[in-house]
Amino acid sequence: MGIVHELEPITLIGGGLVHNDDLSACLDLAPHLVAADGGALTALDLGHMPKAVIGDMDSSPDLVARGVPAAAIHQIAEQDSTDFDKALRNISAPLVLGVGFTGKRVDHELACYNALLRHADRRCILIGSDDVICLCPPSLPLDLEAGTRVSLFPLATVTGRSKGLQWPLDGSEFAPSGMIATSNCATGAVQLDLAEPGMLVILPKACLEILVKALLAQPGSWSAL
Repeated sequence: MGIVHELEPITLIGGGLVHNDDLSACLDLAPHLVAADGGALTALDLGHMPKAVIGDMDSSPDLVARGVPAAAIHQIAEQDSTDFDKALRNISAPLVLGVGFTGKRVDHELACYNALLRHADRRCILIGSDDVICLCPPSLPLDLEAGTRVSLFPLATVTGRSKGLQWPLDGSEFAPSGMIATSNCATGAVQLDLAEPGMLVILPKACLEILVKALLAQPGSWSAL
């Protein structure tokens, strides 16, 4: 069922580090703003009213006093998942742009990457201070310029093929405890084709619009794990 349903991309704001320029860039591409718990306070401080707030509400007890309608607050009390996980699994949209989920606590950031894999059917890009990160779908073409950094990090055992990378993926098996593929480099336009879910794609933040366009254009997706 879910809580938020949109036909356009959604910006999801969390309680981590949020630069106003990054939030503005996300809202230009994904105009509907949803907050994960404490991210609502950050949004309000930056002058934006979220259309919905999702989480266990342990970080934002005074939202109604700050002007957020009670009907927009969706409390999910269970403690077996993070607020990012709660929000991501309850948003139905073509794409989610997540800002404020990196740059503070490492354990929170790692939990977000875990949620990207667990909800592999939900397309989401996390925006950090220097990078944009997503879980690679089964097929992903990227219109990159030669010399662009392309880092790939496996969250599970993954195999696949590639075109346009200085060091191709073909013939290798990648795993968190084995071979990884960080600090690769595009020789031009890149094509990634993976046999299993589990590979994070990490690009320079300047590639956000390229990554958004690529993800929205792909019809295929993984199933939720």
